[in-house]
Amino acid sequence: MLTEPVEWDGDAEESNVAASCAEPDVPIVSRVRWTVCGLLFAATAINYVDRQMIGVLKPVLEQEFGWSEAHYADIVLWFQAAYAIGFLVAGRFVDAVGARLGYAVAFTLWTAAHIAHGLVGSVAQFAAARFALGLGEAGNFPSGLKAVAEWFPQRERAFAIGLFNAGANVGAIATPLIVPAITLAYGWRMAFIATGVISLVWLVAWLAFYRRPEQHAKVAPAELALIRSDPVEVAGKVPWLRLFAVRETWAYVVPKFLTDPIWWMFLFWLPDFLGKRYGLDLTSFGIPLVVIYLLSDAGSVAGGWASSRLLQRGWSVNAARKATMLACALAAVPIVTVQYVDRLWLAVLLIGLATAAHQAFSANLLTLPSDLFPRRAIGSVVGIGGTAGAIGGMLIAKFVGYVLDLSDSYAPIFAVAGSAYLLALLAIHVISPRLQPTRSFGTVI
Repeated sequence: MLTEPVEWDGDAEESNVAASCAEPDVPIVSRVRWTVCGLLFAATAINYVDRQMIGVLKPVLEQEFGWSEAHYADIVLWFQAAYAIGFLVAGRFVDAVGARLGYAVAFTLWTAAHIAHGLVGSVAQFAAARFALGLGEAGNFPSGLKAVAEWFPQRERAFAIGLFNAGANVGAIATPLIVPAITLAYGWRMAFIATGVISLVWLVAWLAFYRRPEQHAKVAPAELALIRSDPVEVAGKVPWLRLFAVRETWAYVVPKFLTDPIWWMFLFWLPDFLGKRYGLDLTSFGIPLVVIYLLSDAGSVAGGWASSRLLQRGWSVNAARKATMLACALAAVPIVTVQYVDRLWLAVLLIGLATAAHQAFSANLLTLPSDLFPRRAIGSVVGIGGTAGAIGGMLIAKFVGYVLDLSDSYAPIFAVAGSAYLLALLAIHVISPRLQPTRSFGTVI
């Protein structure tokens, strides 16, 4: 049964949060929460190796299977469709069973699907493997964000999310370095099988280490007090359908729909762009991609650190998050010119700036569910937003395939990428001008 909402003064509540963020850190004997963040980082890196391999292997697979741009876009679309479905299920599932079991189930499913890529024998089977991969990978962020909400106070969440989200860039860096080497030596099938089998080490570590803070033997009382220093939440269930009637849900969902597709475009088409525009191939686009995703890593950490630092200085949640996201949105704008840049490394810097801006923006956007909702609803909200982002990813896949088949130019694609973040921030501000926690579910007592 839903607990009656508890009314409180939003201005006073935000002031209290800002004041608590400005206080010096409590002395802590243990820092177990950062080990948890490290595990989330590693899982996200593995997640992105698994999903990005199709982009790196695109030239090899196109040759073997005879794909056109439209065929490749359709295979990407099947992954996105599964990702959209999986996010809805995963978010609710993680809220029901918790981060530990939810993450383990998702990781097992996506790893099995990833290994299955090495066993396919037709385009249809490849698409089926991508669909299963999308279902499993949808559990990564609902589980990770649920774990962050369990283990970190609000003042540290954006930084923690920025750190674990940086695993996406590490995975994107590792893929063009590792996968071509395995492919050239043993074939693309072994690249899928070997990376999948090795990643199972993470599953063992997760199950052995992860517990809720109250149940973890290595958490000192001072660290637990810091983790639980935010206002206490009212107990009770949050009806899933009720979330769709709450404005704060759409403050997360709409910007996810607008910005997630841009990251998908980078993941699945950057190697193709570098190949077509600058003549790079499987053996030569690795270093440019590494530089791009190193810049993305820096952006992810810097974006989370920036808003967390502003909170510590006494800024409100609303001002800290939006100011940081505005800087990120402006940094993405120069990507609109990259199609016309003749020098490879200038293009790499422009793309790297845009991917860094995306990751910094995302580190703050991913914090909004824990800013606006009680912990028991976070997985569900993240799932709804992830589904919206995946639907946007399906649309961008068809759009990119159509544009490239029609004109073979990335200019319209980068024009969309350069404007998406300003539109997303505008949507957040219109829907939630003050970024206050929802009153609909009795958030604090």
